[in-house]
Amino acid sequence: MSIFTQDWIWWVTAVDLPALGGLWVLLWRTRDESQKNTARLHTILDRRCDQLRDALAAFKLEVAKNYASQRDLRALETRLVDHLLRIESKLDATALKAERNTNSNK
Repeated sequence: MSIFTQDWIWWVTAVDLPALGGLWVLLWRTRDESQKNTARLHTILDRRCDQLRDALAAFKLEVAKNYASQRDLRALETRLVDHLLRIESKLDATALKAERNTNSNK
């Protein structure tokens, strides 16, 4: 029994403890690398988010500078409607004159 115990202690001391120590070091390094990579990705995502926010702000500024406002569009619509109403009234007057001419010729 003491030979079995000595072999067992030798096995644990010579093989198992160094193997477990190596596994622990590998786990520690893997954990450390994953934390560093996560921090790096977080930094990259923050930077990209800031870039997108700046690009969106620049686009909004361009739209505000280059596109018509609602007030301008309403004014244009009013002018178009007034002009179309004048054309319609002239067409109505012309149609009435043409109708009178056809009635008087009969």
